[in-house]
Amino acid sequence: MDQHHMGLRPHASFWQTSRFRLDLSTPLVMGIVNVTPDSFSGGGQHIDAQAAIGHAQRLLREGAHLLDIGGESSRPGAAPVDANEEWARIQSVVQAAVSWNVPVSVDTCKPAVMRAALDAGADIINDIWALRQPGAAQVVADHGQCGVCLMHMHAEPATMQVQPMEGQAFDGVKEFLQHHASRLHALGVVRARILLDPGIGFGKTVAQNFELLARQAELLALGHGLLLGWSRKSSLGAVTGLAVDQRLVPSVAAAVLALERGARVLRVHDVAETLAAVQVWSAAQPRSVAWQCRGNMNPVI
Repeated sequence: MDQHHMGLRPHASFWQTSRFRLDLSTPLVMGIVNVTPDSFSGGGQHIDAQAAIGHAQRLLREGAHLLDIGGESSRPGAAPVDANEEWARIQSVVQAAVSWNVPVSVDTCKPAVMRAALDAGADIINDIWALRQPGAAQVVADHGQCGVCLMHMHAEPATMQVQPMEGQAFDGVKEFLQHHASRLHALGVVRARILLDPGIGFGKTVAQNFELLARQAELLALGHGLLLGWSRKSSLGAVTGLAVDQRLVPSVAAAVLALERGARVLRVHDVAETLAAVQVWSAAQPRSVAWQCRGNMNPVI
């Protein structure tokens, strides 16, 4: 069933990034590369730069269309990391990934790290703070055609699950995303450079996270592509009783449900399994959006 018959508004057709125009007519799988000692999932496993580079290469072999590299954990209660340490953790990983001629996203909220990553050739800034740190929005505005993902987060990692949002979350999340996308538009960042992420698990209750999934298609009215990250989230554990390292099946199920509701970039730990599910989903779509496993990336000339 196509989007018109499902009652969904058309999503953005592409995501403009520094080196690539990413086709959003078919789904993209973003592989997670955590270069941190305390990530909620796989923390410390790839803290060594060479191990992280090897992990990134494995994700690409499994079919990842782009990589998301992060040097600071955003798990609930995580301790902050200063910009110099964060960049030191990820610098060689970013430089290696850029040399492979694949789209490289850097997961950071710090303007200094954003600038260093973009200067090193990164294509996308993925910010859980939606560029709210002083100077962050200007870094993105000033840096060519880089892509950006703005995520909703209630409070901050240290406190977000101590006092999560109250009541229904959807309207507040939608208003937040609209406001911060408009801030970037006012700085001259064109719509095609911006994706939005409702921030599953970031200061929200289990019920609120599933409310966001149920109503996710309504976010398409904002006119931007949607990036969703359900992989291994605690809400999946809450409804299944599964530990974080046992959440592959619910993670993949949530990813497919997100696709059905208009997401076009899936941020995941388990690339091969998610890609297989996406291929099944795509096979049931109209021929116009048939899955092209490696046909989503067009270099910017």
